[in-house]
Amino acid sequence: MTIEQSTYRIRPMTVLDIPECQTLFRSTVLIVNSKDYTKEEVSDWASCGDSIEHWKELFAKNNYIGALDEQDGIIGFSSMNTEGYLHSMFVHKDWQHKGVASMLLSEVEKMALGYGVHKISAEVSITARPFFEKHGYKMVKEQKAKANRLYLTNYVMKKELNY
Repeated sequence: MTIEQSTYRIRPMTVLDIPECQTLFRSTVLIVNSKDYTKEEVSDWASCGDSIEHWKELFAKNNYIGALDEQDGIIGFSSMNTEGYLHSMFVHKDWQHKGVASMLLSEVEKMALGYGVHKISAEVSITARPFFEKHGYKMVKEQKAKANRLYLTNYVMKKELNY
């Protein structure tokens, strides 16, 4: 299931990818999300990725795919579970606005259809909301979700898949 794109490709991920995912998650939250959240909020959110055990639990509950650059470095990742919950979507700060997230989203939506799911739900950050809206997701509600010790604003969003 490898898809060739101009300079990157997609592949399924395994627990062996966790260290690289941790690094990407942390830097993306601290840098990209800092435009919409305070320094204290992004620090707290980034700390959610510190536990390898937590990552292993996430990998057991969700199917992860990664976007890789020409050197096979992870430049983005996303995950979907069999109920149609899109758990994560993170793209490296240097790969923002280059189609990586759109490609990942297309793949996890296909994954959901493969599970027989026709409605996807996600909890997305202030930063990610415009991206998801552009791709047909509708905001259900604004909420305060607990990161590590702080509650951060995010949005419950849904999309009906019609293909």
